[in-house]
Amino acid sequence: AAVPSQVVPGADPSARQLCFAWGPAEVLVCETLFGRRGGSPSPGEGGPGRALLPGALKGCVAGTGEGGPSSSCVFVVRKDQDIYIQTLRKLFNESHGIFIGLQRSEEELAGKSRKAQLVQVSKNYRSVIRACMEDMHQAAISTRDPALHSQYSTQVSILSAVELIWNLCEILFVEAAAAGPLLLRLLDWVRLHVCDVDNMVREVLSSENPSKHELFWNVVDVFVLQGRMDEARHLLSKEASANPTSVNMYKILDDLMKKMPVPSLGNTQTLTEMELKWQHWHEECQRYLQDGTFASNPHMESICKILLGDEDAILEKKELMTTWYHFLVTRLLYSHPTVKPMELRMDMFLGGESSPEPLDTILMAAFEFEMHQVIKECSIALSNWWFVAHLTDLLDHCKLLQSHNLYFGSNMREFLLLEYASGLFSHHSLWQLGVDYFDHCPEYGRVYLELHIERIPLNTEQKALKVLRICEQRQMHEQVRSICKIMAMKALRNNRLGSALSWSIRAKDAAFATLISDRFLKDYCERGCFSDLDLIDNLGPSMLLSDRLTFLGKYREFHRLYGEKRFSEAAKLLLMLMTAHIAPCSFWMTLLTDALPLLEQKEVIFSAEQTYELMRCLEDLTAGKSDKQKFQDDDVETMKVEMLRLALARNLARVIVKEGTLEGS
Repeated sequence: AAVPSQVVPGADPSARQLCFAWGPAEVLVCETLFGRRGGSPSPGEGGPGRALLPGALKGCVAGTGEGGPSSSCVFVVRKDQDIYIQTLRKLFNESHGIFIGLQRSEEELAGKSRKAQLVQVSKNYRSVIRACMEDMHQAAISTRDPALHSQYSTQVSILSAVELIWNLCEILFVEAAAAGPLLLRLLDWVRLHVCDVDNMVREVLSSENPSKHELFWNVVDVFVLQGRMDEARHLLSKEASANPTSVNMYKILDDLMKKMPVPSLGNTQTLTEMELKWQHWHEECQRYLQDGTFASNPHMESICKILLGDEDAILEKKELMTTWYHFLVTRLLYSHPTVKPMELRMDMFLGGESSPEPLDTILMAAFEFEMHQVIKECSIALSNWWFVAHLTDLLDHCKLLQSHNLYFGSNMREFLLLEYASGLFSHHSLWQLGVDYFDHCPEYGRVYLELHIERIPLNTEQKALKVLRICEQRQMHEQVRSICKIMAMKALRNNRLGSALSWSIRAKDAAFATLISDRFLKDYCERGCFSDLDLIDNLGPSMLLSDRLTFLGKYREFHRLYGEKRFSEAAKLLLMLMTAHIAPCSFWMTLLTDALPLLEQKEVIFSAEQTYELMRCLEDLTAGKSDKQKFQDDDVETMKVEMLRLALARNLARVIVKEGTLEGS
């Protein structure tokens, strides 16, 4: 529960102010109504609160002043709002399984096997992001609510950017692609994420005569810029068929595109061989361009310049590339195909913007191999900790963050995982995922888990048992006791004595078990029977938790023996409960009353010695009362005492006669 609300320190008490109340995972912010005498707030009053918290409005509370009505808005400010978006549940749930699998994977794997394993883990994360993005896209299409459509569309854009960043980090950091394969990976990255031209490509290819379409050459240029040579050559063949005069130029250009050397993923050629082939091919392209082979066709001439890596020619097509990183990869493809990872440079165009967007900043940091800067910028730009927590964990398994410790003692991986898991604990069901994340934070994870698990609202017994099981598995004894006490108190308030006793036994709380045992005995005195017999009959060693619980268990055993007509055993147990002072003095009269049926049995149950003990107990009980208490006793109690004395005297006489007869014989 939230603590009482507090007024912002330093505020003017005569004016309307902001007040707040902290909760387990959120803070309520509202405007106070005192200090105003009604009417609408004056300029500057109330406005800042609403302006500072856009989109956080959950409801309004109305207040009334003497001069007229006024109102104040209540804002709920949550730590991680994204975890409440239903369509993101798949992202959190499925990535949790990948995370746990990574922690349990064989660390002994080394070299290529370990790297392949980590790359596969990275791809699994990306597949979850992409699946979630598809679901969000479908939700945006199907909803008729404009607000929801806007929300889903925004999330699609965010997830698309997240996958773009993750894919680049996978290429540069996790896979650590070498010179040659690096460029192929970057080309795949661009093709996967630069989709703005796909509609244009479909439009041209679906037309009756693609070579005559107004966007034909744009599509050819796109294929060339993305290194999709086979598709570009296929389109150019249509142009050659439609224009016989350009057949010769087409054949030369087609031959150049076909012979273009590309790095291979397999180690079939060395970098030196690749560079020599590329140099010869480049000189051939240069010769055809200088000879004016394509002078009569500006489109083909432009393509030849792009093949030569002419930066001006590539920049002319920047509208088709849409992003600076597309330009970067295209320029590397045609000017430096054997680029090494550390040779990537950021002197590319940014569309003339004065300051880069957050996504641009993050990608530039990745290209500069500034891993910590990537994590920092993502932490600032993204609205939750999911991305940075899982990416950092993966990079840590790649042994890339080992030297980076934070000033307060933990490492970056653990810090981000703790933040992410803390956010999960504010959700009514996702908190269960957070437990596993805390488990894999060796330094502070247990402390965080202990603090957060105590704040979980125990709405049902099923949820309480789930939390309890988690605590017991981790030997969190203090939290186990706390949960059991809370549940025992709830059950007691609802008059569910059996459940309350069960929880108190589980908590090993002797004082509370004594209190509940007293309630059981009180109920027995009022109703004449026990409730929850199954529980009391099966207390076992648990009854030793407290003297009163022991008495409750033994007293119930007395009733069971009596019900089974095992009168001698029942009598011994009853007497033991009194003489051993296990029974509370306040309950002695009830025990003595229970002895009456045994005293009146045809067969003598109590021996002379046992009868004397019962007499002594009765006298101790009556002698312990003052005259005033005796005067206040009702007639029923007085009658009970007289009946007990008579029954004891008669039983003693019967015993003496019986024992004397036995001795005489």
